[in-house]
Amino acid sequence: MEKQLLDVAIIGGGPAGLNAALVLGRARKNVAVIDEGRPRNAVTREAHGFLTRDGISPGEFRRIAKEQISAYPSVSLVEDTAVSIAGEDGQFQITTAQGTTFASKKLLFAVGMKDRPLDIPGLKEVYGQSAFVCPYCDGWELRDQPLVIINKGADIMHFAPLISGWTNNFIFCTNGPDELTDAQREELQRHQVPMFDSPIRHIDSEDGIVQQVVLEDGTNIPCRGIFFKPDLVPGSDLPRAIGCDMTEAGIVVVDEFCKTTVPGVYSAGDAASRFNQAIAAASTGSLAAAMINNELNMEAWKREW
Repeated sequence: MEKQLLDVAIIGGGPAGLNAALVLGRARKNVAVIDEGRPRNAVTREAHGFLTRDGISPGEFRRIAKEQISAYPSVSLVEDTAVSIAGEDGQFQITTAQGTTFASKKLLFAVGMKDRPLDIPGLKEVYGQSAFVCPYCDGWELRDQPLVIINKGADIMHFAPLISGWTNNFIFCTNGPDELTDAQREELQRHQVPMFDSPIRHIDSEDGIVQQVVLEDGTNIPCRGIFFKPDLVPGSDLPRAIGCDMTEAGIVVVDEFCKTTVPGVYSAGDAASRFNQAIAAASTGSLAAAMINNELNMEAWKREW
């Protein structure tokens, strides 16, 4: 198929990618947002912490965003999956699963992260309804409720004081060895934080609302909500494939202007941050778009000399 010439190809259509598209569209740049339409937060009923949109469903958020972006004719929304990228700054080529090829001067990876399923029977039935990963997003709804926190190791020492801002009625289930030091265990004991290391047999629920967590040793832990640490993987292998530096956790390394280590390539949102919130992703998408626009304008300015 004939290549489409773009100023910017945005890979990923979550809050980061869509906000970048809005900013670039208003800057009169020719942009395509390539997104497969399977967002990580599709399992949740409501998104929170986004001013003017608190409590909106993820689907409605995207509908409104796409409606507003459609006012800018230089932006195209492409429901497809980018499968390969070649080239260099000013001459990138993106091929999609449907066989479309795009040529673009700059790239923005807003591919987010994906959940790798946890092998806990019953978790899938409550995820997004009464089991969550982020208390900033869903802690208010579970305030003062009895909670089970599924986590282990040093992360417990961060999460215990964090979740105590919403409720003091919580229990840790490590689903195996706790991976804590003696000093860390003593600290949790001083704060009277119960902890069970027996593997989880299953999670009982009713209409998506957790009722109890049942352990292999026969312990039943009644609760009304769960927070758990997800096992995250990059939303796409393309940043690594094109040569971007990555952290051990699979996060794209960027500078303060969202630039990756590859010239002409930027990254924003959850793909480039450990702080996974919609409003933060949208913010970095806006910043990346402004930096890309400035780079394109400066390149054009210099060519005219």
